[in-house]
Amino acid sequence: MNLDAIDRYAKSLIKEAGHKIRVSFFSHIQIDSKSNANDLVTNIDREIEQFFISRIQKDFPTHQVFGEEGFGDVVTSLDGVTWILDPIDGTMNFVHQKRNFAISLGIYVDGVGMLGYIYDVMQDDLYHAAKGKGAYYNDELLPQLEAKLITDAIIGVNAKWVVPNRALNHHKITELVLECRGTRSYGSAALEIAYVATGRLDAYMSTRLSPWDIAGGLVIGREVGISATNLRGEELGLLKQETFLIARPELHEHILKHYIELKI
Repeated sequence: MNLDAIDRYAKSLIKEAGHKIRVSFFSHIQIDSKSNANDLVTNIDREIEQFFISRIQKDFPTHQVFGEEGFGDVVTSLDGVTWILDPIDGTMNFVHQKRNFAISLGIYVDGVGMLGYIYDVMQDDLYHAAKGKGAYYNDELLPQLEAKLITDAIIGVNAKWVVPNRALNHHKITELVLECRGTRSYGSAALEIAYVATGRLDAYMSTRLSPWDIAGGLVIGREVGISATNLRGEELGLLKQETFLIARPELHEHILKHYIELKI
């Protein structure tokens, strides 16, 4: 298997898809909801996923595609080569802001992340990595992340978690918010993972993410030394939804130990 060739192919496909998304703003966008009124999907999400799948199935017929909108394969195992795709991560931002959304793609071989991509479509910024070869922001090699204290850290956390909720002890999250230097929430898990990898954020957490939200970012993040687990500190699987925490290594352990108390 020629991973260098697949890498070049994937980057070309991502850039072509990004162009299609930007052009879509000049056409009618049909908006629907999925699990709830705030879980949005558009005709562009579906069209971009179908674009990826048709090309991958034509050029790599033995590979499987695991996509958010369900047009790919029914994936029950990561044996072989699996492309894990979110055509538009941050659909609410896509609809309301026309920015702060990304294409997220991870390419896994027998369950191991080999290639990862997060493409900020409107900024034309590509975060990418190949296992063992470093991570890049466009053409710039990203440095290894250094340790940082919680008091100096900026944390990616949704404001919902500091009010009573069914998932987390919100009092602990309030302590985290008060202890850290600052918080941010961008509305795209893929971009927030990319920001941790580049040091713009120091940690990011969520109570529910799907494989396509994190698959590309995990490959990128691991190349710069980040730690990523679920909120119980367990290794992440990539076949179902899970809680999620990604951070600088020592900070990751500190947050798990002092601020995370799950109710689910």
